Amino acid sequence: MTRWLLAGGGTAGHVNPLLAVADRLVDEGDEALVLGTAEGLEARLVPERGYELLVIPRLPFPRRPDAAALRFPRAVTGSIALTRRYLAERGIDGVIGFGGYAAAPAYLAALASRVPFALHEQNAKPGLGNRLGARFTRSVGVTFAGTPLPHATVVGMPLRREIADLDRAGLRADARRELGLDPERPVLLVTGGSLGAQRLNTAALANARTVVDAGWQVLHLGGARFELADPDVPGYRLLPYADRMDLVLAASDLAVCRAGASTVAELAALGLPAVYVPYAVGNGEQRFNAAGVVAAGGALLEPDAAFTPERFAEVVLPLLADPGRLAAMTAAALGDGVRDGAARMTRLARAGLERGRRVPSGA
Repeated sequence: MTRWLLAGGGTAGHVNPLLAVADRLVDEGDEALVLGTAEGLEARLVPERGYELLVIPRLPFPRRPDAAALRFPRAVTGSIALTRRYLAERGIDGVIGFGGYAAAPAYLAALASRVPFALHEQNAKPGLGNRLGARFTRSVGVTFAGTPLPHATVVGMPLRREIADLDRAGLRADARRELGLDPERPVLLVTGGSLGAQRLNTAALANARTVVDAGWQVLHLGGARFELADPDVPGYRLLPYADRMDLVLAASDLAVCRAGASTVAELAALGLPAVYVPYAVGNGEQRFNAAGVVAAGGALLEPDAAFTPERFAEVVLPLLADPGRLAAMTAAALGDGVRDGAARMTRLARAGLERGRRVPSGA
């Protein structure tokens, strides 16, 4: 039995693919431990999934020359030493990193301890930790083609079981009933993620009556940051969030949403057409995340700043009235999507482990 240490966390974008790969490894007879921090989302999600979490300090990379920057090298050295101790004490055979605060110390500890490691990059624009780690391993899995990392192999996004195994057509009617929707009418999903997106909320609410009059229902997940006034339009379901995203995706026929890596990967894998409105703040990776499925014809891309209620109507309403185009978009999205990302990433990591075992100990 091979014992793996999976490193990463901070956000769901790092934790969910990590857990998907951990589940796959365990299904194949291996053992998986997780390296993360006490502050990230992994502190809750990893134990809930039944995995042991080994903790290192959370070390944000300093952005300016201050006291924290002066302490950073010593702190990193301590995290690497602690991770090396975990590797030795737990008899770790291989490491797989997924970005986040725990990833870089894991890569450097594995390198120093001569433990083979692989990494997975979720976004089309890679993070700092994975840019570092990719310099020292040939086992680099990426979600999107064109991700600028050396030795990159497109494996897709490792998806949660409830998404990877989802039968949208078979579950659609029951999912709509569970969500308080008419099982016979098509559904437009509007979501800005768990926190929400003001731009999407405003545009969707302004078009509530028009969308329903077009024969559609709306499932609008407004997000935890916003208290939105319900438009009181029959067929318009406004919720702050949904615990069962598998039901949400099964119920939906078209999505208007942000373009986070997990969102794009899940919708493409399931063949759900989308109008992506990338988050405009940060390093701009969201528009690159959606580039492949947009080029394939499975989605549209709209700039955030221009996505007014008027633009929503111009883009979305013609799609609602064109079942043939939605069917073509569904087929194109399915052609671009990947459902078996966890299996592909596991195979890549195993191949790297075998290469590492063949390297002489004195090399």
